[in-house]
Amino acid sequence: MPRPLDKLPKAHLHLHFTGSMRHSTLIELAREHGVHLPDALEQDWPPQLRATDERGWFRFQRLYDIARSVLRRPEDVYRLLREAAQDEAREGSRWLEIQVDPSGYAHRFGGLTSTLELFLDAADRAAATSDLGIAVIVAANRTRHPLDARTLARLASQYTGKGVVGFGLSNDERRGRARDFDGAFRIAKRAGLLAVPHGGELLGAASVAECVDDLEADRVGHGVRAAESPRLMERLADRQVACEVCPLSNVGLGVAERPEDVPVRRLFDAGVPIALGADDPLLFGARLVPQYELARETYGFSDAELAELARQSIRSSAAPEPTKKELSGEIDAWLAAPAD
Repeated sequence: MPRPLDKLPKAHLHLHFTGSMRHSTLIELAREHGVHLPDALEQDWPPQLRATDERGWFRFQRLYDIARSVLRRPEDVYRLLREAAQDEAREGSRWLEIQVDPSGYAHRFGGLTSTLELFLDAADRAAATSDLGIAVIVAANRTRHPLDARTLARLASQYTGKGVVGFGLSNDERRGRARDFDGAFRIAKRAGLLAVPHGGELLGAASVAECVDDLEADRVGHGVRAAESPRLMERLADRQVACEVCPLSNVGLGVAERPEDVPVRRLFDAGVPIALGADDPLLFGARLVPQYELARETYGFSDAELAELARQSIRSSAAPEPTKKELSGEIDAWLAAPAD
């Protein structure tokens, strides 16, 4: 029997706040708050998605917005993060960087600052009750004006060292060039935050290059389209810019037709650091361990290579150095133990 992947210590660096919600929690909160859920989020869950065209992305975003609407009270936020921490710990995650755009909740929780403070407190409480470190990435929405992103970058910068470790850029990359947000990322970088924009999901290798060149990305959310350019993969490997690859999300959104088409092996063999992620389990139906199972069963990763994937996720994280060292030792122990 192969070594159990839920016992492999790892970092989860690509998980969105609303998308981390348990499906059962979505159903319960919707009923409690009187929110009508479409069939795709209830009896037909997980939904059939394909976002490579504008209509498909609109449907994906609409379902996401409906899911967000059930989070109406602070206790809902605390519950979501507590349950997410439990789910992550069950899958062997030891460090989680969860991404959120406070703008989507600010009207409900008293403004941007109070909303971010609510998320940070919920993250602290969830971490205290689990064997898991939790940090927050503040993400701007690339479909909104770059000035909004600057506002969020300044807000995130105020909480550097207080739970916020990175600044991201999410949503449909076809509707906002990365370079338009360089001002916001300069603010974040000056404050010592990691730059972790999305790129190379719905657009090609040039989108990843723009994240690296114009935003000085430390990691790239998704980044799988970098595999279309050997030269770009070489640059990512040389700079050790990690790609947060989410294989089942890529299939769910139509970026790849089949799991076999996601170029995880090509990126890994080119020396590009990879941090496997689940993206939005609520919409794609799979958390982190199934991504590692794909690496083993579909991409042919040996246990030594799976251990290296876990190490790369930890090295690419904002975890404190003592935590990284401790987790590296635990990975070594996982690999040294005999397979059952």
